[in-house]
Amino acid sequence: MGRRHAVLKYTFPMALEFTTSYIEDALAVFHYYKRLAERAMEQVTDEQLFAVIDPEANSIAVIVKHMAGNMRSRWTDFLTTDGEKPDRDRDSEFVEPPETREGLMAMWEEGWNRVFTAIEPLTEADLGRTVTIRGEAHSVMQAINRQLAHYPHHVGQIVLLAKHFACDHWQSLSVPRNKSAEFNRRVAARELSQR
Repeated sequence: MGRRHAVLKYTFPMALEFTTSYIEDALAVFHYYKRLAERAMEQVTDEQLFAVIDPEANSIAVIVKHMAGNMRSRWTDFLTTDGEKPDRDRDSEFVEPPETREGLMAMWEEGWNRVFTAIEPLTEADLGRTVTIRGEAHSVMQAINRQLAHYPHHVGQIVLLAKHFACDHWQSLSVPRNKSAEFNRRVAARELSQR
């Protein structure tokens, strides 16, 4: 087996900040799920990134490739072009991911960079603007919500696969088993955040 990558200890990387800004909260949630997937992928070997658990399953690498392809399509020229770009070949996202962890993570970072570059300059007034995805009209808020549902779905798949492969080496990404009382105490003491 290949080497495992360093893993953060029992930490919660993002404090919940009170906000009434939809955009600020959406960005915080995107950052949270990006880091959650990264913390999961850090716990598997390079080989496990590309392993499948059955012939119909996707590897972590394929899920990452699909997410990056979706991000490129949805967030490039977000306000001015359809979110399903004519040059996107969605079916190709499910085959032949980059061959190395480094290549895969570069694709991952590029995808997330497009998400944050598109959303960070938005204002609350932009939320009612119209964008299209596959020709269907969405408000900017609806388009963001669509991806706030889509990406965590795939992050959950990544976490499940990573936990399966890491097995007894797995370090919890949330509240560890039998540690709920300690977690609640630490949140109440403002040592940790629940998000």
